[in-house]
Amino acid sequence: MKFNIRGENIQVTAALKEYVEKKVGRLEKYFEAPQPTDVQVTMRVQRGEGTIEVTIPLAGVIIRAEETHEDMYAAIDLVVEKLERQIRKHKTKLMRKLRVESMNKAAGRESQPVAVALADEGNEEDVDINIVRTKRFNLKPMDAHEAVMQMDMLGHSFFVFQNSDTNDVSVVYRRNDGRYGLIEPK
Repeated sequence: MKFNIRGENIQVTAALKEYVEKKVGRLEKYFEAPQPTDVQVTMRVQRGEGTIEVTIPLAGVIIRAEETHEDMYAAIDLVVEKLERQIRKHKTKLMRKLRVESMNKAAGRESQPVAVALADEGNEEDVDINIVRTKRFNLKPMDAHEAVMQMDMLGHSFFVFQNSDTNDVSVVYRRNDGRYGLIEPK
């Protein structure tokens, strides 16, 4: 793993950098082969609290976690725990999918999935996803500012819309710091 560590309102000392590389580097044990990924680490201090954000791009998925704590070292420990849970959960999903596919192939039903209850091997988290509601709606072309106003009027934390500037489907969302974000496809 290659680390890209930067600080906002904080001087990233050699000790902090070494601690991040040591702690986040331990996550490599979850990967079969060494990952040639660039791990993005951003540390910032706001109102006396340290926040660390870690993004690990992997093949087909991006693992990201953020933690805030009064002590930056404690925040690093917490974010590594969160990343570890996400990686274990992702690996369990992949293994479950592979087992179901191999069972389907063995049964000669490649196009029709077999419903099978699989036991989690040592995973303490419930991986089953239960979608309880599906909502369909027409996308109205609008710009990002209008989408933010619509989102605020509805009282939601995100809003899906068709961006009139790019003609793509985009999402605006309210960040934890009260500002807004925009997600656009590449």
